[in-house]
Amino acid sequence: MSGLSFKRHRFPGSVICQAVRWYFRFTLSIRDVEELMAERGVEVSREAIRCWVNKFGPMIAANIRRIRNRPTGRWHLDEAVVRIRGRRMYLWRAVDDEGEVLDVLVQKRRNKHAALKLLRRLLRNTGVHPEAIVTDKLASYCAAMKVLNLQGRHHPGGMRENNRAENSHLVIRRRERKQQRFKSQGSAQRFLSSHGPIYNVFNLQPHLISRSGLRVLRGQAETAWSAATQGA
Repeated sequence: MSGLSFKRHRFPGSVICQAVRWYFRFTLSIRDVEELMAERGVEVSREAIRCWVNKFGPMIAANIRRIRNRPTGRWHLDEAVVRIRGRRMYLWRAVDDEGEVLDVLVQKRRNKHAALKLLRRLLRNTGVHPEAIVTDKLASYCAAMKVLNLQGRHHPGGMRENNRAENSHLVIRRRERKQQRFKSQGSAQRFLSSHGPIYNVFNLQPHLISRSGLRVLRGQAETAWSAATQGA
């Protein structure tokens, strides 16, 4: 795991990491983060915060991926339409059965090649051989599964069977509206690649656990964040 270096930055690492955390953790714009910083006596420009997010967000996300436990072997895959500069693109998303975001991929097509790209990334990056892969009834998934010899683990179904993946899009939709749509395919991919791992750390689902259990999970989340931002 790589430590973060804050050399030649005017603000200390703790301030920078706090701004990055707010931006990815909550549905906030760069302007919102600037206002929150100002309320705490930290005068920093929106451009500086944007640079912090672009520079340190991917580093923190990469560190989180290294220290997180491996996901489960039950995966849910889904794709959603997004408009980027008036052009229709597809947001391919994979989560496990506990709601852990495995990967997010912005692609121009919704075909066999796009499904293959997502599945190969998942197999390479997670290090897990899936027990079951639940998808909708898109034919591209079936074609991709045959290439990878995973058709025995593939379970195509409707929205009810794949509700886990369908619900996982809601967070991204809120961010998309807050940012007044994504500006380009590259910027959308950079944001989503960092957002997923950071979202996983703080996705505690408090409605499913007791208050004592929530305190334990919050403590674990803080520990994981501190480890991922070491050097701050």
